[in-house]
Amino acid sequence: MSEPLIRLEGVVKSYTNGAPAAVRNLNLEVERGEVLVLVGPSGCGKSTTLRLINRLIEPTSGRIILDGEDVTDVDPSQLRRKIGYVIQQVGLFPHRTIAENIATVPKLLGWDKDKIEARIDEMLELVSMDPETYRDRYPKELSGGQAQRVGVARALAADPDVLLMDEPFGAIDPITRDRLQNEFLRLQQELKKTIVFVTHDIDEAIKMGNRIAILREGSEIAQLDTPEAILSNPADEFVESFLGSGAILKGLTLKKVRDIDLHQVPILRAPVGRAEALKELHESVDQVALLLDDKDKPIRWIDEKALNRTSQPIEKAGRPVTVDLQPEDTLQDALTTMLQSSVGMAAVTDSKGKYLGCCTIESLAKLIMSEG
Repeated sequence: MSEPLIRLEGVVKSYTNGAPAAVRNLNLEVERGEVLVLVGPSGCGKSTTLRLINRLIEPTSGRIILDGEDVTDVDPSQLRRKIGYVIQQVGLFPHRTIAENIATVPKLLGWDKDKIEARIDEMLELVSMDPETYRDRYPKELSGGQAQRVGVARALAADPDVLLMDEPFGAIDPITRDRLQNEFLRLQQELKKTIVFVTHDIDEAIKMGNRIAILREGSEIAQLDTPEAILSNPADEFVESFLGSGAILKGLTLKKVRDIDLHQVPILRAPVGRAEALKELHESVDQVALLLDDKDKPIRWIDEKALNRTSQPIEKAGRPVTVDLQPEDTLQDALTTMLQSSVGMAAVTDSKGKYLGCCTIESLAKLIMSEG
């Protein structure tokens, strides 16, 4: 087994005001290419631990080893240029364009102009933002979700080995947060960065982490293991209470929509005639069809009642598709979406919104039964 990329040995962080140590004798290893999530109640030292790794604050004692080198022997500025850092408040420079924000560390590293310009476009495309549309905008012109994507792009711009993420999606609305989590998981499959991720949300920890460290006060590790192992065998009452009730439902977070067999309902493509739509419905066991636009994006659920109820074009019949799923969504996300759906199932699309199939209660149950 290879050496861990990050190793904390007996790390302590105390302050001089007589308060208990924020971090007490922490020993922790982070393997190359993994997402290690630090999770625990407020004030347990999660963010402090993150700031110690990139020396935004100095340890009182102990050693922090990064790729075989003690970080206290390295110039802090040089160290931080090798580590991407993403925070909840994003921290974009308000008077710099998006391009200038992303170029911050490459410029400090002395990259030439052409290389920086190419990297800006590459990073924006990586986080699904069109360079022509966004590179010359300013942070105030972005939504919260877009700003957070730029924050990730900036952190990745100099291609660091390590990414530190401190509640990066915490201040965003639930739907955007879910999409950003999925986008990030897709990126990680591609990039295989070594990531230390801080959250207070156990569901997010289960979704995002290869391993989870549940922390008590003072960054004491109550349990460090895979999400599956922690859910099936919590170490003690503290871990059990932190996990909360509904362990079976939390287990749905371990599986993704991509793990199930998608169901195919009849597909209609605009423009389509009423007679053709009725024929498709009559020939199917499903009582509903899905209308796609010219880019194969789901737009409306169509059933026979909707077709018979209105003389309007089919493009205006039925119920609009307001929420869809992506392959990176968890089965818990899928269950929530299906329970809210007017048709009892959910359309699944790729990252560009193209239709892939439908998730149904039956397909979800089939996977759960096979796992059991």
